[in-house]
Amino acid sequence: MRTLVLGVLTVSALLGRARAENDSQTDLLGPREVALGEAMRGGATGASAIGLNPAGLPLNRELVFEGGYGYRASDSASLIAVSACDSTNAMPGCFFYDHAGASPEEGGMTGKRSTHVAGLALSRLLAPRVMIGATTKYYHFDSDMMGDTKASGFVFDLGATVRVSHLINLGVAAQNLWASEPSPRFPRAIGAGLHAQPLPSLALGFDMRWKLDGEDHSARYGGGAELFLRSDGSLGFPIRIGGLRDNGLGATYVSGGVGLAGLKWGLDIAARREVKGGDETMVIGSLRFYGPRMPSSGLDAD
Repeated sequence: MRTLVLGVLTVSALLGRARAENDSQTDLLGPREVALGEAMRGGATGASAIGLNPAGLPLNRELVFEGGYGYRASDSASLIAVSACDSTNAMPGCFFYDHAGASPEEGGMTGKRSTHVAGLALSRLLAPRVMIGATTKYYHFDSDMMGDTKASGFVFDLGATVRVSHLINLGVAAQNLWASEPSPRFPRAIGAGLHAQPLPSLALGFDMRWKLDGEDHSARYGGGAELFLRSDGSLGFPIRIGGLRDNGLGATYVSGGVGLAGLKWGLDIAARREVKGGDETMVIGSLRFYGPRMPSSGLDAD
């Protein structure tokens, strides 16, 4: 999740409880990624690039500040994030901070887990249609749960995006590829995705991610679609749906979200519900403000 808490979502007490995959690869996702089944590695821009693929930052040219809040009922987790991303210069980048605070129940007892993550994502246009990127993250994990180990250190992500045509992007990214102090909360993983825009108002995505740590090397794959509707004025209304399957957890999720986009600001809200393997529910929203926004014509050069 990404972004500055400028508003708080009220979540119903009726939300279900179940176990959650509580690690950096899910806690760092925002409402757009969640709504689309995490299928944005081929088209991740702005704050979405932080958790999925830093190489996507040059896909647009804008200065954007974003902040958000999410709630996951399974472990009573509050997910807070803030970011500032600037892709108007020769080396696009993002500064970010994320916090996940949870109160999981195990063995009839409730404990506390807290994760702080701060860092920098940078990207570079290597060729007119080829982008590379890297993210450096400092984390601090604290817990009073039995079996958990407190840890802090640096972890690093790498990514690449290829703009195959005006309609199709391919992306690949490795999360937590190297760590100064390995932690199960920051497992190594590699993911790849396809992002297609067959119509100006319609975008489609499909992603897969494989864990490299652990015994099962589980796969997590999903897809989604975004329809962007415009009013007669300057407002836009993105509508998103998605699905996600995690083989390691034996879990299947459905997700969706809506947004409101103006020339200088944007609002996104998303929800995800586990429909097989448990009953986890998560709700997340973000608000962003734009500075200068420019065309990205350089990406379309031959």
